[in-house]
Amino acid sequence: MEFLSSINSFFDSCRKTLSEFFYGMTLFELEKELVKEKGHLNNLLLLIVFGDLVGLPIFPPYYSMRLLPYIIPHMDKWKRGLLREKDLTDIVSGDL
Repeated sequence: MEFLSSINSFFDSCRKTLSEFFYGMTLFELEKELVKEKGHLNNLLLLIVFGDLVGLPIFPPYYSMRLLPYIIPHMDKWKRGLLREKDLTDIVSGDL
């Protein structure tokens, strides 16, 4: 019985290793790009709706104030990322 459980655990570890290998080979880069694209779209939406907080008034303030309670937890991170200076190494490292 112990022999069967050791064989079973060996095959489970082999299956897990192969599944992680194929995931990394096929879908990892796609997932990374999708997360990056989601972040860009989120920044664009926040800039359109709350641009007046960084000096770019686009959207009427009434709608911005209606959405403000949902955005408060993410506001500091968004403003820091939007106003951060980017240099050549940031641009190049994103394309690799």
